[in-house]
Amino acid sequence: MTTQTEHAPAATTFADLPGLMGLMTGAEKHGPAATSTLDALWVLYDRVLRVSPATAGDQGRDRFLLSKGHGPMAYYAVLAAKGFLDPAVLSGFGAYDSPLGHHPDRMLVPGVEIASGSLGHGLPLGVGTALGLRAQGLTGPAVWVLLGDAEFDEGSNHEAVAFAGASGLDRLHAVVIDNSSATHGWRGGIAARFAAEGWSAEAVDGRDHEALYAAFTAAHPGRPHVVVARVEPKNS
Repeated sequence: MTTQTEHAPAATTFADLPGLMGLMTGAEKHGPAATSTLDALWVLYDRVLRVSPATAGDQGRDRFLLSKGHGPMAYYAVLAAKGFLDPAVLSGFGAYDSPLGHHPDRMLVPGVEIASGSLGHGLPLGVGTALGLRAQGLTGPAVWVLLGDAEFDEGSNHEAVAFAGASGLDRLHAVVIDNSSATHGWRGGIAARFAAEGWSAEAVDGRDHEALYAAFTAAHPGRPHVVVARVEPKNS
């Protein structure tokens, strides 16, 4: 497998992604977990993240952490569209000898920062990553974590939200895909939970690319930033 950009499809638009996802067959696909993230992932990789196949190992790159790793097909499709991996490997998704497992593996998939899939791990890892970059004096790289609303059933995420806000981790960004999967809710909504801990917070239509881009790039000096991307309910 290679990471060279010449293996990206000739046309790399959002319209190409369903075809790339369609190459991945087999059981345990967690389809709603994947499709709910597709728009946010595309806007991030197409217009926001400062990382490419050529810079994936650079110290100054932006870091993207997929906490919602139990439905990675959209993530794999976007990585293929952007040249991080060869689209030819997509059809082997989930096979014994494939690098594309049901949870992403940072040792096997180019561009992947963490192995993920178990709920509640990504945001704490993002906090640690942002702290590590700060300790090294690296103020340029942004850290982005994409997680699902159901992950807030895990207490580790609430601790991460509180710590990040109190620490003013302004290079930390979270994208919460809200497809009404959480067991518990929060008075005022998910964005209010973050705002109460000192985060800059916005809630937008998770299918509206311009709204997502505006929210992703909003200024938030001195504070971490969260964008809650609302999409259709999981079981609709």
